[in-house]
Amino acid sequence: MLNNKADTIEEYILKRLAQNADRQIELKRTVLADEISCAPSQISYVLSTRFTADRGFVVESRRGLGGYIRIALIAEELDRKQLMYQRMLDQISEKTPFAHVKSLIDFLLENKLITRREAELVAQMSVNLYRSEEAGEMKAAERARLTRSIFVTLAKIT
Repeated sequence: MLNNKADTIEEYILKRLAQNADRQIELKRTVLADEISCAPSQISYVLSTRFTADRGFVVESRRGLGGYIRIALIAEELDRKQLMYQRMLDQISEKTPFAHVKSLIDFLLENKLITRREAELVAQMSVNLYRSEEAGEMKAAERARLTRSIFVTLAKIT
Protein backbone atom coordinates (compact mmCIF):
# COMPACT_ATOMS: atom_id res chain seq x y z
CA MET A 1 0.00 0.00 0.00
CA LEU A 2 1.21 3.48 -0.81
CA ASN A 3 2.11 5.77 2.06
CA ASN A 4 1.48 9.21 0.61
CA LYS A 5 0.74 11.30 -2.47
CA ALA A 6 4.40 11.36 -3.45
CA ASP A 7 4.40 7.55 -3.63
CA THR A 8 1.17 7.63 -5.67
CA ILE A 9 2.63 10.14 -8.13
CA GLU A 10 5.88 8.19 -8.44
CA GLU A 11 4.07 4.89 -9.01
CA TYR A 12 1.81 6.46 -11.65
CA ILE A 13 4.78 7.88 -13.58
CA LEU A 14 6.76 4.62 -13.32
CA LYS A 15 3.77 2.63 -14.62
CA ARG A 16 3.39 4.98 -17.58
CA LEU A 17 7.12 4.69 -18.35
CA ALA A 18 6.93 0.89 -18.18
CA GLN A 19 4.04 0.90 -20.66
CA ASN A 20 5.98 2.94 -23.19
CA ALA A 21 8.52 1.06 -25.31
CA ASP A 22 10.78 4.07 -25.87
CA ARG A 23 11.10 4.65 -22.09
CA GLN A 24 9.83 8.20 -22.43
CA ILE A 25 6.53 9.88 -21.61
CA GLU A 26 5.08 13.35 -21.93
CA LEU A 27 2.48 14.53 -19.43
CA LYS A 28 0.52 17.68 -18.71
CA ARG A 29 1.13 18.76 -15.10
CA THR A 30 -2.47 19.93 -14.55
CA VAL A 31 -3.99 16.81 -16.12
CA LEU A 32 -1.79 14.57 -13.95
CA ALA A 33 -2.67 16.62 -10.85
CA ASP A 34 -6.38 16.21 -11.63
CA GLU A 35 -6.02 12.45 -12.23
CA ILE A 36 -4.21 11.88 -8.95
CA SER A 37 -6.11 14.57 -6.99
CA CYS A 38 -3.07 16.52 -5.91
CA ALA A 39 -1.54 19.95 -6.32
CA PRO A 40 0.80 20.57 -9.28
CA SER A 41 3.48 21.54 -6.76
CA GLN A 42 3.40 17.97 -5.39
CA ILE A 43 4.20 16.69 -8.86
CA SER A 44 7.10 19.15 -9.09
CA TYR A 45 8.39 17.92 -5.74
CA VAL A 46 8.29 14.27 -6.83
CA LEU A 47 10.02 15.08 -10.12
CA SER A 48 12.82 16.99 -8.40
CA THR A 49 13.43 14.38 -5.69
CA ARG A 50 12.65 11.01 -7.25
CA PHE A 51 13.22 11.45 -10.99
CA THR A 52 16.78 12.76 -10.96
CA ALA A 53 19.71 12.21 -13.30
CA ASP A 54 21.56 10.13 -10.73
CA ARG A 55 18.56 7.80 -10.58
CA GLY A 56 18.58 7.38 -14.35
CA PHE A 57 15.97 9.92 -15.44
CA VAL A 58 16.02 12.99 -17.62
CA VAL A 59 13.17 15.40 -16.90
CA GLU A 60 12.29 18.35 -19.08
CA SER A 61 9.53 20.62 -17.86
CA ARG A 62 7.81 23.64 -19.34
CA ARG A 63 5.25 25.58 -17.35
CA GLY A 64 2.35 27.71 -18.53
CA LEU A 65 -0.02 27.28 -21.43
CA GLY A 66 1.04 24.38 -23.56
CA GLY A 67 3.34 23.30 -20.76
CA TYR A 68 4.38 19.72 -20.35
CA ILE A 69 6.60 17.35 -18.44
CA ARG A 70 8.77 14.98 -20.46
CA ILE A 71 10.36 12.13 -18.51
CA ALA A 72 12.82 9.66 -20.00
CA LEU A 73 14.37 6.63 -18.36
CA ILE A 74 17.94 6.05 -19.45
CA ALA A 75 19.44 2.63 -18.85
CA GLU A 76 23.14 3.31 -19.33
CA GLU A 77 25.19 6.17 -17.86
CA LEU A 78 26.68 7.03 -21.25
CA ASP A 79 23.24 7.02 -22.87
CA ARG A 80 21.95 9.27 -20.08
CA LYS A 81 24.62 11.86 -20.66
CA GLN A 82 24.31 11.71 -24.43
CA LEU A 83 20.54 12.16 -24.29
CA MET A 84 20.83 14.98 -21.78
CA TYR A 85 23.39 16.85 -23.88
CA GLN A 86 21.40 16.23 -27.07
CA ARG A 87 18.33 17.76 -25.42
CA MET A 88 20.41 20.75 -24.39
CA LEU A 89 21.73 21.17 -27.92
CA ASP A 90 18.18 20.97 -29.26
CA GLN A 91 17.24 23.89 -27.00
CA ILE A 92 19.96 26.23 -28.28
CA SER A 93 18.90 28.24 -31.31
CA GLU A 94 19.03 31.78 -32.64
CA LYS A 95 16.07 32.63 -30.41
CA THR A 96 17.43 31.13 -27.18
CA PRO A 97 17.86 33.83 -24.54
CA PHE A 98 21.00 33.96 -22.44
CA ALA A 99 18.97 33.18 -19.29
CA HIS A 100 18.11 29.76 -20.75
CA VAL A 101 21.74 29.01 -21.63
CA LYS A 102 22.67 30.00 -18.07
CA SER A 103 20.02 27.60 -16.70
CA LEU A 104 21.56 24.77 -18.78
CA ILE A 105 24.98 25.58 -17.34
CA ASP A 106 23.51 25.66 -13.82
CA PHE A 107 21.88 22.26 -14.42
CA LEU A 108 25.23 20.75 -15.42
CA LEU A 109 26.88 22.22 -12.34
CA GLU A 110 24.11 21.10 -9.96
CA ASN A 111 24.34 17.56 -11.34
CA LYS A 112 28.14 17.58 -10.96
CA LEU A 113 28.77 17.14 -14.67
CA ILE A 114 31.01 20.21 -14.72
CA THR A 115 33.01 21.99 -12.06
CA ARG A 116 32.28 25.49 -10.76
CA ARG A 117 35.33 26.71 -12.68
CA GLU A 118 34.07 25.19 -15.93
CA ALA A 119 30.61 26.64 -15.30
CA GLU A 120 32.06 30.12 -14.80
CA LEU A 121 34.19 29.84 -17.94
CA VAL A 122 31.29 28.62 -20.08
CA ALA A 123 28.98 31.30 -18.66
CA GLN A 124 31.50 34.06 -19.38
CA MET A 125 32.09 32.79 -22.90
CA SER A 126 28.34 32.71 -23.46
CA VAL A 127 27.92 36.26 -22.11
CA ASN A 128 30.62 37.43 -24.53
CA LEU A 129 28.88 35.74 -27.45
CA TYR A 130 25.57 37.39 -26.60
CA ARG A 131 27.28 40.78 -26.19
CA SER A 132 28.98 40.38 -29.57
CA GLU A 133 25.62 39.67 -31.15
CA GLU A 134 24.04 42.69 -29.45
CA ALA A 135 26.91 44.89 -30.64
CA GLY A 136 26.33 43.72 -34.22
CA GLU A 137 29.68 41.95 -34.37
CA MET A 138 28.06 38.61 -35.18
CA LYS A 139 24.71 37.28 -36.28
CA ALA A 140 22.39 35.26 -34.06
CA ALA A 141 23.03 32.13 -36.14
CA GLU A 142 26.77 32.37 -35.50
CA ARG A 143 26.22 32.97 -31.77
CA ALA A 144 23.94 29.94 -31.60
CA ARG A 145 26.46 27.79 -33.52
CA LEU A 146 29.29 28.79 -31.20
CA THR A 147 27.15 28.28 -28.09
CA ARG A 148 26.20 24.81 -29.32
CA SER A 149 29.88 24.02 -29.96
CA ILE A 150 30.66 24.83 -26.33
CA PHE A 151 28.07 22.28 -25.19
CA VAL A 152 29.34 19.70 -27.72
CA THR A 153 32.80 20.10 -26.17
CA LEU A 154 31.36 19.68 -22.66
CA ALA A 155 29.58 16.51 -23.81
CA LYS A 156 32.86 15.06 -25.05
CA ILE A 157 34.82 15.77 -21.87
CA THR A 158 32.27 14.81 -19.22
